[in-house]
Amino acid sequence: MTTKAPAATRNKILMAAFAEFYKHGFQGGSLNHIVEMAGTTKGALFHHFAGKQELGYAVVDDVIGPLLKQRWLDAVATSSDPLADLKRAFRQFVKTDIESGFYVQGCPLNNLAQEMSPLDEGFRTRIDKLYAIWRKCYADALANGIKRGKVRKNISPEHVAALVVASQMGIWGTGKSSRNRELMTQAGEAVCAYLDSLKP
Repeated sequence: MTTKAPAATRNKILMAAFAEFYKHGFQGGSLNHIVEMAGTTKGALFHHFAGKQELGYAVVDDVIGPLLKQRWLDAVATSSDPLADLKRAFRQFVKTDIESGFYVQGCPLNNLAQEMSPLDEGFRTRIDKLYAIWRKCYADALANGIKRGKVRKNISPEHVAALVVASQMGIWGTGKSSRNRELMTQAGEAVCAYLDSLKP
């Protein structure tokens, strides 16, 4: 039991920090709130993390990275039809986030990118690495789709991947700034129409 307790405490702190930073931003996030939500102490927080900055980095590496993989990358990683799977993911997550109300908080990765990349090199490099992994995953899936005859041969997988990832940032950013469900849905459908245009 004792060996699991520190890992469980660290995980509780990380999940509380993710929720706090998602709602209030990194700079606006309160360590007191995080400790309270995690049901632990400041001593425990500082046992696991040297300070707020290190906690923020761990949220990017250990919470947002795996969330990105589970939500967006796994959908196409072994796909035989990346266009269909990308469209399915777009429609599913636009719908899910609108229904849950999370769309008004935007994308947690994009939020941190906008807030912290200009201010902190540690955040910028971590966030940039995740976006690079995201683009590469899509580019690889599209290249595989070309080989399987599911995607037009005359497209650049890297260019399309860059555009689709940027579109995702824009759609969730639009949802956050406009708080308009219909607008977010329209933007998602426009991306799906673009993906349809890439079929052979």
